[in-house]
Amino acid sequence: MNLFGVLDINASALTAERQRAEVVASNLANAETTRTPKGGPYRRQHVVFGTERLRAGGATGALAGFRDLFARGVRVERVVQDKTPPVRRFDPAHPDADAQGYVAYPAINPVEEMVNLMGAARAYEINVAATQATKSMITQSLEILR
Repeated sequence: MNLFGVLDINASALTAERQRAEVVASNLANAETTRTPKGGPYRRQHVVFGTERLRAGGATGALAGFRDLFARGVRVERVVQDKTPPVRRFDPAHPDADAQGYVAYPAINPVEEMVNLMGAARAYEINVAATQATKSMITQSLEILR
C-alpha cells in the first residue's frame, strides 16, 4: 500500500466517526422525546461500522490470494435502533401519559452517550493526527527525491 492509500483509509475513518458523532448527538438531543412522527418515544440509535475491502484487481502477484486480508477503510454499514424498551415514568399531567398515568421515555443514558461522543471525538482526533503524519512522510519522501 502506498502513502496515498493510507490517506484514503484515514479519510474514510474520519467520515465514519463524524457520522457516529452525529448519531450520538441525535440521541442526546432526543433523550426526553416522548412522541415521534412514527409514534411512541424516540429510539436510541447505534452506528455499525464495517470495512471496505480491496477490489478484485487491487492485489497482484503473491498478494492476490490474500486480497480479503487488506482493508481499504472503514464505512458505516448501517444505523440500527436500540431494542431496549422505553423507560416508563409516572407523570399523569404529561400530555403523552397513558391511562395509568405513565409516560414512555427513551432508554437513553446521557452519561453513556457523552462517553460515546468523547470516544468518537477522540477517534476523529487520532485519524487527523495519522493524516498529518502521512502528509509529513509524503513531504519528506519528495524532499529525498530532490
